[in-house]
Amino acid sequence: MGSSPNSKPKIVRGTAGYVLEDVPHLYVVVLLFTPFSYAYVLLKLASSLPSFVYTYTNPLQNNPAYSVVKQYFVHMDDSVPQKIIANKDSPRGIHFRRAGPRQRVYFESDDVQAAIVTCGGLCPGLNTVIRELGGYKGFYAHNTITLTPKSVNDIHKRGGTILGSSRGGHDTTKIVDSIQDRGINQVYIIGGDGTQRGADRIFEEMRRRGLKVAVVGIPKTIDNDIPVIDKSFGFDTAVEEAQRAINAAHVEAESGENGIGVVKLMGRYSGFIAMYATLASRDVDCCLIPESPFYLEGPGGLFEFAEKRLKENGHMVIVIAEGAGQELVSESIQSMHKQDASGNKLLQDVGLWISQKIKVWIDPTYMIRAVPSNASDNVYCTLLSQSAVHGAMAGYTGFTSGLVNGRQTYIPFYRITEGQNKVVITDRMWARLLSSTNQPSFPVVKSAEDKNREEEEENGQQ
Repeated sequence: MGSSPNSKPKIVRGTAGYVLEDVPHLYVVVLLFTPFSYAYVLLKLASSLPSFVYTYTNPLQNNPAYSVVKQYFVHMDDSVPQKIIANKDSPRGIHFRRAGPRQRVYFESDDVQAAIVTCGGLCPGLNTVIRELGGYKGFYAHNTITLTPKSVNDIHKRGGTILGSSRGGHDTTKIVDSIQDRGINQVYIIGGDGTQRGADRIFEEMRRRGLKVAVVGIPKTIDNDIPVIDKSFGFDTAVEEAQRAINAAHVEAESGENGIGVVKLMGRYSGFIAMYATLASRDVDCCLIPESPFYLEGPGGLFEFAEKRLKENGHMVIVIAEGAGQELVSESIQSMHKQDASGNKLLQDVGLWISQKIKVWIDPTYMIRAVPSNASDNVYCTLLSQSAVHGAMAGYTGFTSGLVNGRQTYIPFYRITEGQNKVVITDRMWARLLSSTNQPSFPVVKSAEDKNREEEEENGQQ
């Protein structure tokens, strides 16, 4: 988050004992640039966002398709709990504002000038999000595409993104200048954690200038590593597509004597794709992820387990996330401090490295992100993007639209960018995987160098 005093989290404590981590409203953002005494009075009123803020009737109110829906519009005070499991003594905890259409909206539909930007790598479902709604550089490089209902009619059936995408940093001032010059009043930014941090900076600059522009994030990461939300779009498609590679590796391994197939899947820092693909397949003998260190040689190592499994079955399939075992790849030491355009640490090809140590090698890593989204992700993307539009139309800004406990919510940018979602290897899901594969948990074996260092530290403290 920025250093602006306005960037402090907006916390609302409910009478029922919950804490609402709310998102900013454009009404308050614009008021900060009115004369002080008048703004002070209105801000006091705005703390509860009175009904007169929403100056237009929601056009959906006259849509016959929604006339049969009971309580179609979301109540102003509706919220969604971050955690739904509690005991009788625990507080109700953190809540987020519930997403969805409001009866009154802040923007007149005919006055909306919206911009959509996609950043980072490809992900199944990108075009579905765009349909319902390249890169940050497109703002000041004037690489824009005009979207119409006709031009986006069937893009959800394609992989990739019709808008193009870019990696790397951006010039926040230039972007906001471009948005202001073009008269854009709603910006939808689709991307991963780095993109959401960029969206937060754009929002802060908008707020600093007092612009009536809604900045909305839509989380995109095929690795499922964005915190708070249940899952990111494209993840289900990626897991489904990974089955083909695992099946191919299984057939290859079965066809030869003592055959071992190695499948590398996406997962730079989080092993969700590898874990769920393994659980879905039931043909995998060992799953290696960044969160669970492993070693090759010695008692309890991967080689010992592989030898045991080959004696039992005559073949073996290993699934490895791209970020797993980086510390074991000797070449990675030389590139430990190198980064790509987005600031991510460059990873060595651990799949190729471990396959050289073993046998058959299949690499579908980046194929799975370019395929069209499956039915589940298509529906999810539709709900996600529609919720984002409902939030912007209601005047909310500085938020990411995301699914929490099965409900669409508006999550403040600072919660999305505060960390990464990772597999918890002490959780039940990882235990289910270990039970399914019967692989060892690879207890950490300390090297002689580590033991000597610890002994020296203990002696120094005595």
